This record gives sequence, structure tokens and C-alpha cells, in this order.
Amino acid sequence: MSEHTEGGGAQDVPDEDVIELATKIFDLARQGETETLTAYLDAGVPANLTNDRGDTLVMLAAYHGHAGAVTALLARGAEADRANDRGQTPLAGAVFKGEEAVIRALLAGGADPHAGTPSAVDTARMFAKSDLLELFGAK
Repeated sequence: MSEHTEGGGAQDVPDEDVIELATKIFDLARQGETETLTAYLDAGVPANLTNDRGDTLVMLAAYHGHAGAVTALLARGAEADRANDRGQTPLAGAVFKGEEAVIRALLAGGADPHAGTPSAVDTARMFAKSDLLELFGAK
């Protein structure tokens, strides 16, 4: 009897090739390799793919300052406000990192500055970023 049971039992583990491909795709998001990343998405990779910490491709691209990749992901159906396992959103991460172009890309893609824990608004308050609070319509 094989390790893999028909019907997707708890014994199933991801194939090494699948893990390798997913790792490559997450790296593309971190590095802002928009053209290659979008080719994978256009070939069927889910736009809301998450890693073992719940970070989406948008989260990784946003946190590493790649506004073009963020825009491309959002255009392909990625959720702007999808929080990771710690409740953090891509917008809050971009505020934390001071990535203004990413912040604007996420807002244009429908990101909610009040989503997540802490939210982008909370993060802007923590770091006394009054310009961002104004952008978010918060005080």
C-alpha cells in the first residue's frame, strides 16, 4: 500500500516538486519578478497562494516593496486585504516598511486601511505617519 491514499487522507503530503515550485513562486513575489510571476499566475497558479505562515504573494511583494508585482497580482484576483496567520495585512506591512508606492497600489486595488491587526491605520499611528493617516482618511 502506498503512502498516498485515494480521497486525500491526512497521510497525504505535498509532492517535492510542488513544494519546490511554490517556493520559487514565493521567491518571485519577494524579488518583484513581475513578468515571471504573472506568467505562472496566467498558467493557473492561484493568485491567493499562501505559504506556511499564511503570507500571500501580495503580502510578500508588498513587504519587499514591489508595487508593480502588487498591482499585477491584484489585477489577477489576489485579495488586497488577505491577512496572514498573525492578522497582518499587506497594507499594514507596506506602512511598516514605508513603501509609499506599494501603499498607493494596494489602496488603488481596494485595500481597507482598517483591516487587520494591527491595521494600516494603527501602524501609521504607531509610527506617527500623519501623511498616511491623512491618506487613509483617519486622524
